[in-house]
Parts: sequence; structure tokens; C-alpha cells
Amino acid sequence: MKNRSSVFFCFFFSGVLLFSSQDSGLANGLATVDMGRNRMIGLMLGKQLPGMHFSDKRMDDSLSRAAFDLYLKQLDFQKRFLLQQDVETLNRYATLIDDELLRGNMVLVQQGFELLNIRIQQVEKMAAEILAAGIDVNQKESLETDPLKLTYANDLEGLREYWGKMLKEQMISRYLESLADQEKAKEKKEESLLWKEAKERVAKQNREFFHRLHQETVQDHYDRYFDAVARSFDPHTDYLPPDNKEDFDIHMRGSLEGIGAVLREEDGYIKVVSIIPGSASARGGELEAEDTILEVAQKKGDPVEITDMRLRDAVRLIRGAKGTEVRLTVKKPDGVKVVISLIRDVVQIEETFVKSTVLDGSAGDKIGYIVIPSFYRDFEGAKNGVEARNCTDDTRAAIEGLKKSGIKGMILDLRNNGGGSLVDAVDTTGLFINLGPVVQVKNSSGVQRILGDEDPEMVYGGPLVVLVNQFSASASEIVAAALQDYGRAVIIGGKHTHGKGTVQTLVNMNDNIPSLHLRSYEDLGALKVTIQKFYRVNGGSTQYKGVESDIELPSLFQYLKSGEQYLDNSLPWDQVESVPVVQYGGKKIDMARLIANSKQRIESDLGLQVIAEEARKAEERSKESIISLQLTDMQKRRTEADLARKKIGAHYRKYRVEKEGEMDEETKKEARKGNKGSKDNKEDERVKWLEEVKDDPYIGEAGRVLVDMSRP
Repeated sequence: MKNRSSVFFCFFFSGVLLFSSQDSGLANGLATVDMGRNRMIGLMLGKQLPGMHFSDKRMDDSLSRAAFDLYLKQLDFQKRFLLQQDVETLNRYATLIDDELLRGNMVLVQQGFELLNIRIQQVEKMAAEILAAGIDVNQKESLETDPLKLTYANDLEGLREYWGKMLKEQMISRYLESLADQEKAKEKKEESLLWKEAKERVAKQNREFFHRLHQETVQDHYDRYFDAVARSFDPHTDYLPPDNKEDFDIHMRGSLEGIGAVLREEDGYIKVVSIIPGSASARGGELEAEDTILEVAQKKGDPVEITDMRLRDAVRLIRGAKGTEVRLTVKKPDGVKVVISLIRDVVQIEETFVKSTVLDGSAGDKIGYIVIPSFYRDFEGAKNGVEARNCTDDTRAAIEGLKKSGIKGMILDLRNNGGGSLVDAVDTTGLFINLGPVVQVKNSSGVQRILGDEDPEMVYGGPLVVLVNQFSASASEIVAAALQDYGRAVIIGGKHTHGKGTVQTLVNMNDNIPSLHLRSYEDLGALKVTIQKFYRVNGGSTQYKGVESDIELPSLFQYLKSGEQYLDNSLPWDQVESVPVVQYGGKKIDMARLIANSKQRIESDLGLQVIAEEARKAEERSKESIISLQLTDMQKRRTEADLARKKIGAHYRKYRVEKEGEMDEETKKEARKGNKGSKDNKEDERVKWLEEVKDDPYIGEAGRVLVDMSRP
């Protein structure tokens, strides 16, 4: 067990020595920064964080190197400003971060801030000169778009050449957008005017971009430095400055009116983590997890580049009043840029809850289908004694309703379920088993506890298939893993789930200031710290590996390096002792037969084959990081990607309608029963949802697997 008291004792002692007097700040632009406060934060990270964190990592040279790599990425990940000689200068501090934190002398931040600002001023001038001189859009050139394949420019001339290509790409993109807008508006402009407007828009966008960079403060750089130190422990440990410490994660949901997406800041980019069920993004269907948002525009206004923008500032641009339009320029994982228009709205709460329906199986039997978007629980409502909705009760009610319809099997859909309430993950699992452990939890001191189902009732005991994908994470992985370990269900989906098997807590740094310290500080912010890890009943962790599917289906995202195992400094997979469980007493699953039959069907299923083919093409596009800056080539690339996204749903719908026909009026009538007392638009939403369920090739194959499970 860790000796936490000794950690805090060292911290108290050092604090008195280092911070006994007010620090007025440093020269070189740092005079307005409270260096005493920053030294306090640094010392707390260096002394306290290793003791709090699950991993047992030490604040040493190895951790310093990991923190430096993250710091350099956030400083200039796209290699648009720093020269190779600048990087070599900063690299001298790569293994000194641990020492700097403990001594309170964080030279790296000052060096990084000064070097970056010098280069920004130089690049701003050269970008204006390039645009003023004119860009030859017909000259044959290419641009490397993958920052990981780029090298830092050796000199200013190399930086100028790189910026010339970037500005050219921006101009052609603006021209193509104007052409598309023309087609929609059914108007015609002279080509020379379109190019002139494109140049003006690029010039304005870059002026705003550099203006924003100049607003970056020294404290912003310290905050990012502290966050890099925190994330060197694992991807989910963060330093949260005062401005956003109240947000455990930034969710654009609930009473906030916006697009309904969970975002994160990663290496200077704003990336989509997940889409919130019932949101404007979910209903639109175009914005997806792993997309990178490059620009934000209000209705018909000019786009604002949000690369290298702080997450809180990007969110302010994206959020807005209900009913207003926002246009996002998004880079898809395959490298293609698209413009997505969304009408901001509040989350439709009903869409975040459990939904169910009865499907017709291929053998004529009825199959139950339940989708759980997240494991929700109204803790506040329960605390206040009001009727509080939760995922477990809703799932139980859905199962009971489906059983009355005489179903012969059930599909539990956990795709894109990012987790939620641990209580409901355990209790929902309990609906499908008799009694027993569901998940093991271990803390940083090595203490383990077992959470399990204590209700002997098995609400549903028939054939069960669980659908998952790369975006099934945390609590949903606990459910899928337990049902797999009990031999209770067949897991179908991508190769593996996300692999987040850790638990975080929020620590207010203001509560840990040494009691003997004589000085008071402004708000220090907070730490989000990983303190626990999940383990399956078989002993293996859900961390890193996730849950591997029993039957793997083609996925449009199968080429993506998406999941915990691809994140910087993610905690490794490990295992503890297994706990005894009573295997499911029903019919034993013949997995080999199910896999063989499914593989044979996949090869002839039009919908799944279209997905496999488009995934192959998307992977090829993602590898082609060097793009041609020829107008015709860029136009062709954009058109092909747009057609690919439309092709998948259209092909499977055509295939299904040819076999089953359109949804008849009787089916629509049944759909509306699920929304008794609701308005017409609610009824229409239900009908639309049922159409999507029937058109989904994964649900279709899950149903056929259930039929196989029922056969002798």
C-alpha cells in the first residue's frame, strides 16, 4: 500500500521553503503571471499526482520525456511555426521537467512561449506577402497533410514554401465551396469573381487566425504545460484550469443549446469523441466520432479556423441558440474534408432513453430489439425523493413488453454507448443472469472489490446477441464482457470495443494547499485523476484491449486506429485473479458453427459487402496523406467521398425494400403505439427510427445469428 502521508509530508515541507514570499514574476513578458501560484501548481503535480494516480508511475526522466512529447505536440503539432533548430533548443529540457516542477523553475514554458511567438510574427508577415503576391492555382504541387509524416522546416524559406501550399489548398477549398453554394442557390457568378472572393475569404480567415494566436497568454501556456504533465500519466488524467474545472468533460447537452457532441482537444485539433443521442448531430447523421472539426461558421458567415484554439473557445463558437444554423468544416478520418450544416437544438431527452421494438426474424420468428444509448440514472432526482428514471428499470420494462410479444431471441444494442452509471451497468447485466459477480474494481492501493448482481431473478433467459463497436466504452464494456464471460450472449460487431477500463475522480487543488503555508492564491484549478481500474470476472481488464467480438462484422471504421490502445500513455492491459461464476444453464452456444454461418452470409450480404468495400476505399484514402493541389483532383476527391457516404445506406435500403417492401400502414400504426399520447412529430420520429432499424445491416445479421442459435 502506498504511503500517502509521506507524500503529503514532503509536499508540506517543500512548500514552506519555496513559497514563503510573494513572487512578483519574471522578465520577458512574464511580469503579469503569478509565478508563485504556478510554482505551487507545479509542485503539487510533482509531489501529489504520483501518489494519487492508479499507475504507480514515478516523476522521473521517463515521465518527463512523455510530458515533453505531449507539450511539443500542443505547442506546434502541425509544424506550421517552429523550425528544427527551435525544437532542438526545447529538447534540452525533455528530461528535466520532473526537476523543474520540484524546483519551481519551469524554464521550458518560458522558452516555448518566446520561440513560438517569434515564429508566429514571422509567419504572419510571410502569409500576408504570399497572398498579396498571388497564388498560381494551376501550378502542379502536392501537400503532405499528415503532421506525423511532416518534418519541421530547416529555415524560414522552407516554412514559406509550406505556407504557400497551405494557403493554396485553402483557396481551392473556398472556391469549391462557393461552387457548391452556387448550385444550391441556382445562381451563376463569373469564375474570376469566385476566385477573388475565395482569396478575400482566405485572407480574412488568416487575419482572424493570427489575431487569436496573439491573444494567447503566458498563463495559457502554463496551463497546457501542466496538462501535458498530467496526461503523461494516462490519457484521462488532466489538469483543468479555473475556467473549466467545473466541467468533468465538456458536454454540449442538457439545457445547453448546441449540436450535441462530446469534444476533446488533441494535439491542437478539436476532435469529436461521441455524439449524444437525441441531439442535432445524432439526427443529422453526418457528424461522427473521430471527426476533426477544422472550422466553424455561423449560418452564411465566414468560417473561423479553430485549429490550435482552446477547447472552451471552440465550444463557445459551436454552441448557440436553438434554431440557429452552424456550419462545420470537418476532416473525416479518411482525410476528406466536408462541410456539415446543423441546426442547433436542445437534446431530445426521449432519444437518450432505452428504446425497443419487435423484429421479424428470417425464419418467421419474432425477435426483440433493445437499444441502450447510455447507462443513465437520475441520482439527483432520487436524492430529492422524486420519480427518478434509470436505465435498469427502463430495460426491465422493455424486456417485459417484448416477452409478451412471444419473442424467440433478443438483440441488445450497445453500439456507440460511451458508458455512464456503473450501478446500472451491473444491474442491467443482472437482468440476463441469475446471481453472481459482474465486475471487479481495483484502486491505486491494490484493494479490490467485486460488484455483482444480488437479484436471483433472470428477467430474460433466452438467446441473446449483444451488438458493439469501437465506440462502445466503459460501462457498456462491463456489460458485454460479463455476458460473454458467463457464456450468456454472443458479442457481435467490430474487432474490439474502445477499451476504457479506468475510473476518474475530480480533485480540487485548492483543498490541498499546505496548512502551514502563509500565502493565499487565486483559484489553482483541479485535477481529473485516474484512481481505479475495471477487471472482468475472468480476471482480464477491459482496459486497453476492450472486449473482442465473438463474430466480427465489416465496419466502415475498421481501418481506424481508434481506441484506448492507440492513445498516448494509455495504461496497459493486465489481469487479476478470476472470480468463480456459474455458467449459463441454458443451451450451450456452438460458437464455431455460428461464426462459420455468419462468415458465409457476410460474403453474400449486399449491405455488409458495400460497407467492406467502402471501408477498403476509405483506408486507401487515409493512407494517401499527400494530396494533389490541382483543382480537378481536389474536386474529384471530395465528390468520391460524398458519394461513398451516401452509397452505404442507399444500397442496403434498396436491398431490404426489394425483399420486404416498404413499411406498410399496419406497421406504422404499431410504431405509433409506442408513442401513445405524443404529438405527430414524435410519432414520425418513431416511424423514422423503425425504418433505420430495419435498414441496419448489423441488426439484420444479429437477427440471423439468433435464428442460428435457436436451431438444433
